[in-house]
Amino acid sequence: MSPIDRAPTQAAQHNKDQPMSNYSDILYAVDAGVATITLNRPDRLNAWCASLDADVRAGMRAATDDPAVRVIVLTGAGRGFCAGADMNVLQGIQDGDTSTRPTAPETPWDTSAHPDFQKQYSWFPAVPKPIIGAINGPCAGLGMVLALYTDIRIASDLAVFSTAFARRGLIAEHGISWLLPRLIGMANAAEILFSARRIEAAEARSLGLVNRVVPHANFATEVQSYARMLAVEVSPRSLAAMKREIWNAQLSGLGAAIDAANIDMKASFATDDFKEGVAHYLEKRPAAFSGR
Repeated sequence: MSPIDRAPTQAAQHNKDQPMSNYSDILYAVDAGVATITLNRPDRLNAWCASLDADVRAGMRAATDDPAVRVIVLTGAGRGFCAGADMNVLQGIQDGDTSTRPTAPETPWDTSAHPDFQKQYSWFPAVPKPIIGAINGPCAGLGMVLALYTDIRIASDLAVFSTAFARRGLIAEHGISWLLPRLIGMANAAEILFSARRIEAAEARSLGLVNRVVPHANFATEVQSYARMLAVEVSPRSLAAMKREIWNAQLSGLGAAIDAANIDMKASFATDDFKEGVAHYLEKRPAAFSGR
C-alpha cells in the first residue's frame, strides 16, 4: 500500500463529503482532511463576479475554521478553471455601473498577517493552510491572478493560460506584476503580460507557472491523492509555519527570514507534532500528527 492510500486519521475522516448548501457559486466538500472548493459557474467558464468572490472567501473561512481540514484544493467546475472577470461586470464598469464589481472586504482576512496579504486578492497567503490550485482548464486574467496566489499549482494537460489584460485595454492587475517575475523571471513575465498570448500547459510547466501537468483523464484523482498525502503524512503545524515563512520571506531580507525561522524552530521543539515526527520515524510506523 502506498503512503497516499493509507487510511486517514480520525480527525481527517470527520465531515467526509460534507455538502454545504449556503453557497450559490461554489461547491464545498471535505474528505480525508482535504477541503475542495469548486468554482461553480460552468456556463460562464467560472468567470469571477461579486457573489463568487464572497462564496470563495466564505469557503476558505470554513476550511480554515474546520480542524478536520488540513489542505485546501481550489478548482473549477466544467471545462474551465476561471476565465477571469465576468464580461457582464466589465461591461457594467464601462457603462459606469460598479454595483456587481467585487470589492475589498471591510475587514482583512487576518489582521496579524503582513499588510500586503490583507488586500482584495492577495489574501490567499494569509490562509494558514496550504492551497493547491487545481487548474482543470482555461485560466485567464483575474483567474490567473488567483491561481498564482495559491501555494502549489497542478494543471491538467488541457489547461491553457493567458494574462489577458493587455487585450482588454487593462493593466497588470492585483499584484501580478509582483507575482510573475518571482515565478518565471522579469523578461518572461514582461513577455506574457505584454502579449497576453495563449500558453499551453506544457509551456506553463517549463516556465514555472505550474508545478506539475497531469493527463486530464487522471487529473482529479492525482490532485486529491497529492492533497491527501499532505493531509495525512505531514504535520499541519509545520505546513502552517512553512507557508507563513515562505510568503513573508518574499517581503524581507535573508537575515529577517533567518531570525523568524529561529523563533519558529525553538517553538516547534515543544510541540506534540515534533515529538510525533521523531517517534513515528524511529518506530517505523505511519505518522499520526495532531497539529499541536
